[in-house]
Amino acid sequence: MLPCPSWAQDDAEEAAEEPAAAEAGEEGVPSSSAIYLPIKPAFVVNFGGPGKLRYIKAEVSVRVDSSDAANSVRHHLPYIRNNLVMLFASQTEDTVDSQAGKEALRQDALAEVRKILFEEDGLETGVVDIFFNTLIVQR
Repeated sequence: MLPCPSWAQDDAEEAAEEPAAAEAGEEGVPSSSAIYLPIKPAFVVNFGGPGKLRYIKAEVSVRVDSSDAANSVRHHLPYIRNNLVMLFASQTEDTVDSQAGKEALRQDALAEVRKILFEEDGLETGVVDIFFNTLIVQR
């Protein structure tokens, strides 16, 4: 077995200390853990209208703060997937060309999921954020 580098030992010691701090309820340490729900399979959508075919491939995860919100996301997953496909397909080359455009797309996807859960289940909170695990744009 190879010896463990000193920086790895330091990281392991810090990681071992964190749960104890969380159990003690120290200030600044969240008392509940977030739930991450990957939306599978990945989205592969053509965008940009007529002409040369352009594609977006996106692997998306939703962060929720409760099991009720997680169950709601799972229950309405077909509706969520449909609306996200439509959102991704409505993009133009200009909107996905910059970092600001990609961030705007992420915010739009978050707003769409929140809107669906509010319309269907009356959940005003619960969905904390949406993350792109992968976002590939082929022009």
